[in-house]
Amino acid sequence: MATTSIWRVKGWLGKVVIYVENPDKTDNPAFYEKQDMSDKQAQGLSDVIDYAVNSEKTQAADEAAEVMQQFVSGVNCHPGTAREEMLAVKRRFGKEDGTVAYHGYQSFAPGEATPELAHEIGVKLAKQLWGEKYQVIVATHLDKSNHLHNHFVVNTVSFLDGIKYHRTGQDYRQMREASDALCREYGLSVIDQPEPGKSKQYGEWRAEQENRPTWRGMIRAEIDEVIRQSMTERQFFENLRKRGYEVKMGADISVRPPGKPRFVRLKRNFGEDYTRENICRRILAQQRPERPLSEPERKVRHATLRGDIKKTRKITGFRALYFHYCYLLGIFPQNRPKSNKRLHFLLREDLTKLDKLSEETKLLVRHRIDTDEQLFSYQDGLNGKIESLTAERKALYKQQRTVAVKSDTIMLEKVKSDISAISKELAVLRREVRLCDDIAMRSKVMREKIKAVREDEQSQRKEQKRDEQFRRRSGTGRQA
Repeated sequence: MATTSIWRVKGWLGKVVIYVENPDKTDNPAFYEKQDMSDKQAQGLSDVIDYAVNSEKTQAADEAAEVMQQFVSGVNCHPGTAREEMLAVKRRFGKEDGTVAYHGYQSFAPGEATPELAHEIGVKLAKQLWGEKYQVIVATHLDKSNHLHNHFVVNTVSFLDGIKYHRTGQDYRQMREASDALCREYGLSVIDQPEPGKSKQYGEWRAEQENRPTWRGMIRAEIDEVIRQSMTERQFFENLRKRGYEVKMGADISVRPPGKPRFVRLKRNFGEDYTRENICRRILAQQRPERPLSEPERKVRHATLRGDIKKTRKITGFRALYFHYCYLLGIFPQNRPKSNKRLHFLLREDLTKLDKLSEETKLLVRHRIDTDEQLFSYQDGLNGKIESLTAERKALYKQQRTVAVKSDTIMLEKVKSDISAISKELAVLRREVRLCDDIAMRSKVMREKIKAVREDEQSQRKEQKRDEQFRRRSGTGRQA
């Protein structure tokens, strides 16, 4: 059984190619983003190709370049020069803007296929769907036993006639049907009647494969929790609204979590168990409602203070904000009992961004950055280094092209080594520049979220207090 999907990639074409081809990358590189792009649309061409040809994902143990070539193939292009070949086709037909590529995947059921078989099926699928007119990179990831899947990067411009490829609903169906036919041919299982509305965004699918939380997954978990804590349909909807959800009734129940701009349809996203009738059935099947989790028992710890507490400097600004936010998320302290379900939804969605939060926190602590002035001053210093190193590398590129260097093998290797070292240093510096930009933006969002959560908690406390007062008055009235 294999699941498939494909989507548009906008941005800089070169980034998608690097995404597949760079064997030194172990993580998904930064996206090239614009405000109106989704995460998967914002992947540049080099980003996608760099990820697909990631050596740690495409190589088996104790095997090097031979395996790399075995699990990375090019259709109408060579994997090592795919970026240049795709760009050349775009330039030839004057179609370098807009959608620069399509990125797809084909994921296999655990244990059903070997890496060799999965790659063979992937190459056949690519040739069948796009081989007559388009350049395609096919890479098989084998980094986890339950994560065996193919990546496809398709150039949008045909090398044959310059016609642009446009994905439609029919293309989705053709990709699934062709994949199913190949699975049957190779004796793999097939979903005979795939349910509509069951497809997932690539980012969500990949997060689930890597056991990372997704915001739709958190909605589903919270819906399940509210069902377990309700005894009637009315109580279910009341409990949802108490948690800040907005609810719309129709053929499908739609909910919008606090802080999110869009509604999520329960049946469409989560299946038949989340229709109104089946939610009522699940509620009525319970003998008693589940009680909300109580606060974990706090352990008393003793510590010895060294030095004078009055002379210690209090952490303020960015570092204090990030420390406090990490504490609210349950990251600090490390041995603090974590209960994601108890987090406010506005905070809980940031559990999907722990890696970024951790990187930004480390940068702030490492360089003792607390204010906007310190942040932008540090960023200006980075940009100055980048400018200097870029000029130095440019001079080395010119030197590399001279006859004297080309004729001297030792000198040529030294110049190449110097260029490589500068490129690595530039990558680190540019990453830190992006982190500074992210801190400047995220810090404002974090402050707004903390403020919104506090206001929401205050509102809930006032409502609980009013309920308690009403119950007391009602009890007194009955006794009288």
